[in-house]
Amino acid sequence: MNLPNKLTIMRIILVPVVVAVYLCVPENMGIVNEATGLGLRNILVLIIFIVASITDYFDGMLARKHHWITSFGKFADPIADKLLVNTVLIMLVWSHSANVVAVLIMIARDLMVDGLRMSAATSGEVVSAGFFGKLKTVLQMVAIVLLLLNNWPCALIHVPLASIALWAAAAASVYSGWIYFQKLKKYVLETM
Repeated sequence: MNLPNKLTIMRIILVPVVVAVYLCVPENMGIVNEATGLGLRNILVLIIFIVASITDYFDGMLARKHHWITSFGKFADPIADKLLVNTVLIMLVWSHSANVVAVLIMIARDLMVDGLRMSAATSGEVVSAGFFGKLKTVLQMVAIVLLLLNNWPCALIHVPLASIALWAAAAASVYSGWIYFQKLKKYVLETM
């Protein structure tokens, strides 16, 4: 097994670790910032999330640079990414830190796009992420970091940047999902 695949597996293993930390560490334990109520739990989850996100960057970079792209990597890497991001978003909804509608929109879009990609793949069509799909991912990452930081430092000046980033990610999700649908609907609708 090559290094990029090991990094992908490590990212998958970190998902239950995120859940365990989020569910087992009390929210207000070790308050780091009194003004925002930022506690140790969110700091720990943020550190795990950042480490996992870094492994995502390196596994892709190493796979491309050294031509270590494998069928397993093509299959597992996007699953690992979505498991990590969607799990953290669900935990944030569970703790009332993220808006459930915005998160449901993003998860529904991911399911739809994955279904479209699978339909296209059966016809030999491989579809890479477009600009708005990448923008959605960046906005999700920014929103998750800000939500885990309880919107610090923006909370100090009463700017809800975490919520703005979350809804921007939801909007980018809808738009990129629509682009994928327009591009790939022929594979789904051809047998109707």
